[in-house]
Amino acid sequence: MRIGSYRFELVKRTVLKPWQALLNAVLAIVAALFLFGFIFILADLSPVDAYRQIFDYAFFNEFGLPLTLNRFVFLLLCTYAFIIPFRAGLWNIGMTGQLYVGALTAFGVFYAFNVNQVNAAHPPALLLLPLALLGAAVGGALTGLIAGYLKGRYNINEIVVTMMLNFMAYWLVSFMIKDGGIFMNAGGRGESFELPRAFRMPLLFDVPITIFFALGVGLFLSYLFARMRLGFEIRAYGQNPNAAAYAGISRYRIPVLVFVLGGVLAGLAGYHYFAAVPGVYKIARNYAFFGDMAFYGIICGLISQGNPIGAIPVAFLFGGLSVGGRFVQGALGMSFGVDYALLGVLMITLVAFQFFYRYKIAVVRLDKLETRTVSSAD
Repeated sequence: MRIGSYRFELVKRTVLKPWQALLNAVLAIVAALFLFGFIFILADLSPVDAYRQIFDYAFFNEFGLPLTLNRFVFLLLCTYAFIIPFRAGLWNIGMTGQLYVGALTAFGVFYAFNVNQVNAAHPPALLLLPLALLGAAVGGALTGLIAGYLKGRYNINEIVVTMMLNFMAYWLVSFMIKDGGIFMNAGGRGESFELPRAFRMPLLFDVPITIFFALGVGLFLSYLFARMRLGFEIRAYGQNPNAAAYAGISRYRIPVLVFVLGGVLAGLAGYHYFAAVPGVYKIARNYAFFGDMAFYGIICGLISQGNPIGAIPVAFLFGGLSVGGRFVQGALGMSFGVDYALLGVLMITLVAFQFFYRYKIAVVRLDKLETRTVSSAD
């Protein structure tokens, strides 16, 4: 495109520096907030005041910040459940099913030791909590194993398999907590039994200690992909499965392994939100909402380019805006779905701006170009 004596060209990047990636993300966020501001204008509201309330409540309010951190942990674990297969060139769309089965397995451990019954004898929490965490990890891993095995052994499309498993897990949860299911609340409500106080995850400033686990996973995955042989094999498989197989990397083992690891983290995400977050401590009636939220792990993984450390601020931002958007919806009397709409605009903008990870705009001054051309001709 030419404007006056200047010509603008798209040039493919040879390298993307960290500060350039950060600047690109910041510009994308600013663009998304600008575009969504028109929604507030159409509702006769001040965008500046609306955004002030969103960010104040989500990131600085004593009640809103713990909600943000709890949702951040959930999103971060779901993001890592996506990133591990993604680095192998595979798509885990099944975090929803994996976290549902993980939550059911964890509650199955509690149910097996009569935690749902008042005055019943059961082991101490010091023993039972690790068992429940292990159960959540195993439940998620087994669900992921199905997709990994079918992909590795028979090359069946993992997207189709994981989506089908999502629906199966959804109805399995419904069967277990509703209409006389064995996990049904004693009051007859369509939700699971509630965990007694003794079996709730310890808190630090109203945030479960699972937050340290989630951050630790990010550090471990960063080291795995950068330094460890297994991480190299995963990356090699993702770049070229045929070349990886020629080098001795198993076509079967890598898909199974990455989906099992992804399932473990998704299952723990289910445990975190249903069994560790204050005010929940049960598989609630709106469990489908958290299944929908798991899909934002895909977006966070794509925006962070599969970087485990880069996923941390992205998940924190998405968690905060989802909480702040829901708050401002009620505070300003807006219609239902403001939080979804805000996240949707942010998601689309961030993905669109990824174009500039690969290309940059170069400005060429035509008079200097013509001068150089004439000089070379002379």
